[in-house]
Amino acid sequence: MQSAAMTKIESLYEEMVAIRRHLHMHPELSHQEVETPAFIADKLEEMGVEVRRGVGGRGVVGTIRGAKPGKTIAFRADFDALPIDDKKDVTYKSTVPGVMHACGHDGHTAGLLGFAKAMVAMKDELPGTIVLIHQFGEELSPGGARGMIEDGCLDGVDLVYGAHIQSKMENGRVFVRDGFLQASEDALKIIVKGYGTHGAEPHTGVDPILAASHIMVALQSIVSRNADPLKELVVSIGKFHAGDADNVIPSEAVLEGTIRVFDPALRKLAGERVTAIAENVARAMGASAEVIVETGYDALWNDPEAMDIVRSAAIETLGEENVIETSPVMPVEDFAYYTQVKPGAYFFVGAKMEDDRLSFPHHHENFDFHEEAMLIAAKVFAATYFKAQAM
Repeated sequence: MQSAAMTKIESLYEEMVAIRRHLHMHPELSHQEVETPAFIADKLEEMGVEVRRGVGGRGVVGTIRGAKPGKTIAFRADFDALPIDDKKDVTYKSTVPGVMHACGHDGHTAGLLGFAKAMVAMKDELPGTIVLIHQFGEELSPGGARGMIEDGCLDGVDLVYGAHIQSKMENGRVFVRDGFLQASEDALKIIVKGYGTHGAEPHTGVDPILAASHIMVALQSIVSRNADPLKELVVSIGKFHAGDADNVIPSEAVLEGTIRVFDPALRKLAGERVTAIAENVARAMGASAEVIVETGYDALWNDPEAMDIVRSAAIETLGEENVIETSPVMPVEDFAYYTQVKPGAYFFVGAKMEDDRLSFPHHHENFDFHEEAMLIAAKVFAATYFKAQAM
């Protein structure tokens, strides 16, 4: 039965490519998706899949019920795009100015639809149930995962799986890891208030730029002196804005940045240290600081037993030499919330272009990926499904 599923998935490759390119040409921003979920739901209904629309807001959930008893396994793909202008010179370039699929979500969707069509074709032989979670809003907090979970997308599910195409990882390979795979994220905003004055008379005011500069440097002591060196932590400032004239010391300076970490206790400590450092450094320099820490996505944890099923399925599908144990990465992913509710795992699928000149990172204006990765993701999903049912 698994062999028949693989053959069917291979026969659907060109259809997956066509779907992916259609979605790539018609991207929609996070939490603004209208046509994309309608397109997905229509495709699933055409296949004969039972469909729920508007799940958690803009999500789509499909259900394939096998004729034989078994587990209920969920597979998730996201479908939102990014506010980036597509600069690629390809026939399937985005038709929406300033919006593009620059992270592979179009490929995730097409791959899951291909997997679904293959499994529907053999549902009379299938054990258990397949739940297809098509999620909106992953790129922009609060994301779509929590809303879909609250709306019942995981009700009755035994295991949940997802995959992410990776444009800088070698095509033809799958990358797996037990435990923490992707970091949590908290957004920082530090508003430093001083007393504005003429740039030629700094002694008559309080310089918030100087205070903010010392705060920015001092924040790095959190990683070097407060964190266990064996635990990953990043505290980065990406924005620093103050003033509008070269001869005026302004009244305010604003720092914005991010905290990325895996360990929940270290996440809490980092937030507390940011606040303490900013407030006290500012005070020492005669200024004041207001610190806002906005909680983002939690770290993504892979259940080791659930990941073992993926690992075994991928080895069976691609060969042991093409299944790689990967290091954790600092970008975030709201798939984290699915594995907080049900045992599950998330893995990476290599999708690097054959021509290095066409290989760009995610969220880049020239981003593209090797479309064969969709085929590989669909095959590993199928192998994972059958292996999970047999356990």
